[in-house]
Amino acid sequence: MQLVKKAKEANGTVQVIANPRVMQTVKLVRLEKFLSVQSSVEAAIANLSSAD
Repeated sequence: MQLVKKAKEANGTVQVIANPRVMQTVKLVRLEKFLSVQSSVEAAIANLSSAD
């Protein structure tokens, strides 16, 4: 969480690549509000491209 906070302070982002099982765990502990979780590298790159 500290890494995400530092990235936001520097106007950056942290993209996490996860499989469906990890995605389920992230949602279970309600971290999807803080983490940008993507299903693939391509999705993460597309998300970064759309943020510009």
